[in-house]
Amino acid sequence: MSESAVLHIKGRVLVGPDDVRDELWVVDGRISFARPSGIRDVATVSGWALPGLVDAHCHVGLDAHGPVDESTSEKQALTDRDAGALLIRDAGSPSDTRWIDEREDLPRIIRAGRHIARTQRYIRNFAHEIEPEDLVAYVAQEARRGDGWVKLVGDWIDRGTGDLSACWPRGAVEAAIAEAHRLGARVTAHCFAEESLTDLVEAGIDCIEHATGLTEETIPLFAERGVAIVPTLVNIATFPRLAVGGEARYPRWADHMRRLHARRYDTVRAAYDAGIPVYVGTDAGGSLAHGLVGAEVAELVKAGIPAVAALSATAWGAREWLGRPGLTEGAPADLVVYESDPRADVRVLTAPRLVVLRGRVIG
Repeated sequence: MSESAVLHIKGRVLVGPDDVRDELWVVDGRISFARPSGIRDVATVSGWALPGLVDAHCHVGLDAHGPVDESTSEKQALTDRDAGALLIRDAGSPSDTRWIDEREDLPRIIRAGRHIARTQRYIRNFAHEIEPEDLVAYVAQEARRGDGWVKLVGDWIDRGTGDLSACWPRGAVEAAIAEAHRLGARVTAHCFAEESLTDLVEAGIDCIEHATGLTEETIPLFAERGVAIVPTLVNIATFPRLAVGGEARYPRWADHMRRLHARRYDTVRAAYDAGIPVYVGTDAGGSLAHGLVGAEVAELVKAGIPAVAALSATAWGAREWLGRPGLTEGAPADLVVYESDPRADVRVLTAPRLVVLRGRVIG
């Protein structure tokens, strides 16, 4: 369907958790809840419509070895699009993916620039690897390059101790986060373990990725400060395999990873129950496949988050958090249609009936 044609969505349009309508129209690539007059070329689709899904932790332009070429990046973005993820927060990539913004058939991307990590404390070829005295300068650089976000590596294995440990001293992250905020950017950090969380939150961080190290002591601090988490449970599922691969050299780390994995669902549910904002992210890229946004929503439900709240974490709430519109009058028509009610069974998200991106039917 061309953008000039009119698309009529009938059935149940899930504008919000408590706002369900019978139909919407896509006219000139934008959403309308009023029937347009004098229309002739109309395509009608019935089903359950949601705003285009959000993958709030994704890496387009990255694989397990580092940056990839444009052809591979395109395939990654197309896979996410076809799964219904029409808005991506790219949580760190060494590739320049600005060219994607010119493509009407690819998802919108909100970039966090390139990861910023401590020297030899992250995956090779992924990050700027620096020392604390340079952190403010690199945060400022990535804040200017990104789309309102900066990504730190908050903890990683310390080969001296053989376990996860914090990467940055408190003073360095305080100064770096303050500089990002001065430049209008929010800051998030990769954190698996417990140790770095208090310093990062008290330093003013906006979000934590993975957050498997949350405890009874730090959960209230997150809730008080309104710090969001993106649990990436489909990625945390790989911890046992990672532990097997590393336990010969780093048995303490392997045991720690297994413990974090074992309590992952309890951790996420406790965070949600405490009022911590939880959003959907897959950690696609690196070593994880793209197109897993529906599977991540199902993981949140498995952790005990109510289905409507899990849907909000990839739809209404996630779009509001990232400052992008949903199914509102006059907004760009980015939406996904399903055969049945995703509130009744979120597993339907893995099989979109129709994807509409910028007013164009994709599939």
